[in-house]
Amino acid sequence: MRHCSVQVRGLLTRDELDRYNALMEVGSFLESQTRYDLAYTVQKEVDLLIQPAIERLKDKGRERDRATQEYLESKRLGLDDDDDEEDDNN
Repeated sequence: MRHCSVQVRGLLTRDELDRYNALMEVGSFLESQTRYDLAYTVQKEVDLLIQPAIERLKDKGRERDRATQEYLESKRLGLDDDDDEEDDNN
C-alpha cells in the first residue's frame, strides 16, 4: 500500500483520516495475505479518499503564490516611490 504525503495527511478531516487509517490497515493485511488483487481495490479507494485533501493543498499553494506576488508587487511599487522621492530631492 502506498501512503500519501505528510502534507496531504495533515489536510485530511478527522473523518477522512480515520477512514484513511482503516483502509491502510485493511490493505496492509490483504498484502500480508498475498491478496494483491483486493489490496489494489483498497488502494484505489484510498486514492479517491485523499483527492479533496490534495485539492486543499493545491489551494494553499495558490494562496501562498498569490500572497508572494502581492508582496513582491508592493515592494516593487515601494521601490519606485523611493526612486521618485530621490529625484525630487535632487
